Amino acid sequence: MPLPRALEPFRLGEYRVLAFAMFVSVFGAGMWAVALVNQVLELDGTAVDLSAVTAVGALGMLVVVLVGGIAADRFPLAALLRLVETANALTAGTVAVLALTGGLRLWHLGAAAFVFGAGVGFFYPAYSAALPRVLPARQLLAANGVEGTARPLLQQAAGPAVAGVLIGLLAPGGAVALIAVCHLAALVLLLRLHVPEREALPVTGPAARAPLADPVVRPAAEPVVGSAPDAQASAGAAEPSGGVFASVRRDLMEGVRYTVHTPWLLWTLLWAVCAVFLLLGPLEVLVPFLVRDRLGGDAATFGYLLACYGGASALASLVVASLPLPRRYLSWMIGLWGLGTLPFGLVATTESFWVMALCLACVGAGDGAGMVLWGTLLQRRVPRHMLGRVSSLDFFVSIALMPVSMAIAGPVAQVVPLPVIFWTVAVLTPVLGFVALWAGRMRQDELAHPLSG
Repeated sequence: MPLPRALEPFRLGEYRVLAFAMFVSVFGAGMWAVALVNQVLELDGTAVDLSAVTAVGALGMLVVVLVGGIAADRFPLAALLRLVETANALTAGTVAVLALTGGLRLWHLGAAAFVFGAGVGFFYPAYSAALPRVLPARQLLAANGVEGTARPLLQQAAGPAVAGVLIGLLAPGGAVALIAVCHLAALVLLLRLHVPEREALPVTGPAARAPLADPVVRPAAEPVVGSAPDAQASAGAAEPSGGVFASVRRDLMEGVRYTVHTPWLLWTLLWAVCAVFLLLGPLEVLVPFLVRDRLGGDAATFGYLLACYGGASALASLVVASLPLPRRYLSWMIGLWGLGTLPFGLVATTESFWVMALCLACVGAGDGAGMVLWGTLLQRRVPRHMLGRVSSLDFFVSIALMPVSMAIAGPVAQVVPLPVIFWTVAVLTPVLGFVALWAGRMRQDELAHPLSG
């Protein structure tokens, strides 16, 4: 019996193991967001304490993600994913025991947040690099759509909701104990995962050290055909001396050089940095005040609006996963991301909850649909031996300016009217997107490099 296009990857056993492990792990991460707040409050912590603990978690993710990309390109991916889930399970289990025995302190929560954040920095590049190893190219769009659908539903909706119920019914550490069980379940699933190693190692010598173009254009950047032992011997012979740190730096710079010399990739990342900087601060910091001042709402009302954003993102991801990859894939990606922000300006001018909800749903839908296309393009067009590093660079630049955006949103709102801020974001984001489309010669690139499926 034929499956819907979005579910076709589930025919393959290795993908089922990988996907369900991701589902369980993401569900646990969603529970942690609520359990962390509860534990800080149980310890009579303040807003400053909560801010410090969450900042430590973000720091863990930020400082580790680039190393995580290098690890994904160097080490067996299944083993790397198992290591992440082992660390997550042990950390959550330790916090649960400390909470249930009354020994938990704020610094324990900070340390746990750092481990979980670092785990994301390792998990994301490894998961992204594993998908094209276990799936044929034509099913990658569907797999990324599945992730784009599941992640907001599990991490932003189901996980926090279940954690809230457990906190009300059980002892304070009950929710954290279930988080440990989730990560342990993910580990058990990953014990069954086999991710094929790449067919051969990348070319050594100048071509490998400085891949300057898309793999479709430069065959020299593709893996060589030959026996793995011979290729490995060549790689080992060509490996310059200098120790671990020099080797890590070399690997990282190889990924940076590839990104800088691949126009569609470089300009998409540059635009994404600007888009995140423009959007995240107003969304996370200023919308709650609009809810209070224009709608007379509270934190629950803001939560409903975020649910509209996340739900629309999940639905749009599912829709894109159910369709073939568009012929003009780069144009569609930039268009969905950029034009999706246009309704954002209305958020600061309306006094209707439903109009505000519809506007944020449009922004979320554009974001979710564009992300599915973006993840698929990385997996199909970046050389496989460099995918972990490029994915980690993408993740790094995406989150690097988030704290800055949130930090300056409030002060800027003291001197600039909110409608001006929101309409600037709504209009400037797509304008910069079309600048990136032109500067990166993306319309010519997508015609020169057609992708089927």
